[in-house]
Amino acid sequence: MDVNVLILSCGRRVELVRCFQKAARELGVNSLIVGADLSENAPALFFVDKKERISRIGSESYLKELIDICNRNEIRLIVPTIDTELLFLAKNKEEIEEKTNAKVLVSSENVIAICRDKIKTQEFFEDNGFGVPKLIRDISKKDYSFPLFIKPLNGSSSINTFKINNEKELEFFTSYIDKPMVQEMIVGEEYSVDVFLDFNSEIITVVPRKRLATRSGEISKGIIIKDRDIIEDVARLMKVLKPIGQITVQCMKTNEGIKYIEINPRFGGGAPMSIQAGADSCKNLYRLLLGEKIEYNENYKENLLFMRFDDAVMVEYND
Repeated sequence: MDVNVLILSCGRRVELVRCFQKAARELGVNSLIVGADLSENAPALFFVDKKERISRIGSESYLKELIDICNRNEIRLIVPTIDTELLFLAKNKEEIEEKTNAKVLVSSENVIAICRDKIKTQEFFEDNGFGVPKLIRDISKKDYSFPLFIKPLNGSSSINTFKINNEKELEFFTSYIDKPMVQEMIVGEEYSVDVFLDFNSEIITVVPRKRLATRSGEISKGIIIKDRDIIEDVARLMKVLKPIGQITVQCMKTNEGIKYIEINPRFGGGAPMSIQAGADSCKNLYRLLLGEKIEYNENYKENLLFMRFDDAVMVEYND
């Protein structure tokens, strides 16, 4: 049986494309990796088995184009890679799956709504007893002390996130950032945690990655550590939230315990680190699509240091 995969907004996700290709090859699965992007010059399009152009997310033709691409290429799995796709796909998941033979790797609309709105994420953590930086709900009350941290409510990639050291900076950045969110500044070891869950929200793997360096909000150097406290607390979080597929949880391990920053309900940029360490969610997805039942496991290596870097694609250019 062919198990073709469509990676949406594939952009720079060359690592992810290669992970799916390697997984299919090692499992002996016939799988066409199709990449779709708005730009014909997206680097990952030069590594997929077949490339497709698609309109901007939210355009009137997007849904029809997506369904046509799936049917034309006999797609079995749709993999989103950017935040702005998630809510649209969650809202239209039922229609897409009815009109194609593909499963959409996206959590429920309720889960996406919680994860995409940082206030809702904050309230979810608070309501369910998870550690989280204190939210400064009304700066006019001045019930805070510096330093503080500010970020956009619906931001991503650490764009417009700043440490606030004094009142002057607070006044400036709250007017500069659209829909700002102000929190206490916390100190500790920062982790990205890759979680993979099956289509019934059963946890398969939990992989903590200590962030040693980041660039544009994405991990550039990290080390896999089987931190038992983090694994158990993130598993508890997943059992309450009940997402599906690949999830990236950002948290910090502080002197006051684990404090959560955000939840990204999709493949994070650093997910290939966990995949290469042995928590191979690409292989797991193929197995699930072929009807296999997978149990929770920690069959991945730890104390592996990963250092990511850029590469370049060269093609002949002609107008």
